[in-house]
Amino acid sequence: MDILVIGAGVVGLAIARELSQRGHSIIVAEKTGGIGNGVSSRNSEVIHAGMYYPTDSLRARHCVKGRRMLYAFCESHGVPHKKCGKLIVATNELEQAKIEGIYEQGIANGVEGLSFLTGEEAKALEPNLFCTGAVLSRETGIIDSHSLMLALQGDLESAGGMIAFHALVERIVQNGTGWSVHVGGAEPAEITVDAVINAAGLSAQALARATDGYAQERVPRLVLAKGNYFGCLGKPAFSRLIYPAPVDGGLGTHVTLDLAGRMRFGPDVEWIEHEVYEVDPSRAESFYASIRRYWPGLPDGALVPDYSGIRPKLTGPGEKAADFMIDGPGEHGLAGLVHLFGIESPGLTSCLSIAEDVAERLGV
Repeated sequence: MDILVIGAGVVGLAIARELSQRGHSIIVAEKTGGIGNGVSSRNSEVIHAGMYYPTDSLRARHCVKGRRMLYAFCESHGVPHKKCGKLIVATNELEQAKIEGIYEQGIANGVEGLSFLTGEEAKALEPNLFCTGAVLSRETGIIDSHSLMLALQGDLESAGGMIAFHALVERIVQNGTGWSVHVGGAEPAEITVDAVINAAGLSAQALARATDGYAQERVPRLVLAKGNYFGCLGKPAFSRLIYPAPVDGGLGTHVTLDLAGRMRFGPDVEWIEHEVYEVDPSRAESFYASIRRYWPGLPDGALVPDYSGIRPKLTGPGEKAADFMIDGPGEHGLAGLVHLFGIESPGLTSCLSIAEDVAERLGV
């Protein structure tokens, strides 16, 4: 089949790679000039274990399976990563109940390497930490996401696939046997393919609305949740990732490490109406308050604005977090069409598993 994948983020590239390795002719249409310039370039670069999500949800299934696949892919392709582990910590009785629930959810989801620790046991692992209890996740890790995307691109191109940059898809129209895709930009074109995969992240809903014959009521709303990150001056205080109990819309302002060992904090949750990526330095005040609950020794003046990302959420403040939405022919009835909505965290961890799912929904 001739298949067009829209979006050269980590999920789009993983899907394109999977389909190309199944023998199909693949073109990836990317509106920017490079890979991973959207949601994929603005995250924590964490390999999640899979304990946060409801059992049998797409997020739970793809995170657990995808994490195992991702570690194997990193080993076979030389993608820099580290299985550093993480502690999910409680600092009071309410948070203690929350993390106990996370532990139980992880066990139900089949997550390996989970242990429940007392505050003293957690502090023995991380002397700078304050907590009343913690869940230790040994399978959590960190990854160089750009190296991952380069490896996915390499496999795609080795199998004969290609990426068209500066290719803004404007309309997707049924043509009887497949789909005619109208591409704008400096060199407008119309291409005919057998199947289209919409993995456009923040633009997925707009593309779905521009798809001929696709029921508009199927397009979910897009809710933008900005996550701000702050860097930390000085030597790292922790050797593992440190996560507080989750908050509305996210997993709390946590400590992440990059592969060089540098600490950064975030993301927080800032509900916004339009895309904007500047980090407001005044948000550091709430970061200090949040972080000092589990790291009382955070020095004044240590936080510096770093970067931000936007989660393409399907639900808003105070609402139960939505699952991934993968809408294929079996759901909407149109052959050769898959729309992906709300692929936020743990989308990076899940990418290889999501790719298999999409191929199976297409029946290829």
